[in-house]
Amino acid sequence: MTENQQEKIQNMDFETAFTALQENVQQLESEDLPLEKALERFERGQMLAKRCAKLLEEAELKVRQLAMDTPAAPETDD
Repeated sequence: MTENQQEKIQNMDFETAFTALQENVQQLESEDLPLEKALERFERGQMLAKRCAKLLEEAELKVRQLAMDTPAAPETDD
């Protein structure tokens, strides 16, 4: 995988990376690829999966931070 391709993946938003990952998996499952091409697709898939995981972790962290910043609602006795 070229450095330019790696950079493109690192700049993808979650939706773009996830769609590309899904397409990559479909190609690996459906096409009768030569070993070299299959390895390239696998490597691309790994990078896309890592990008998605990183973006999800960042989103989870942000949600946690926002939740901690939100004041708790006062408890009421019914």
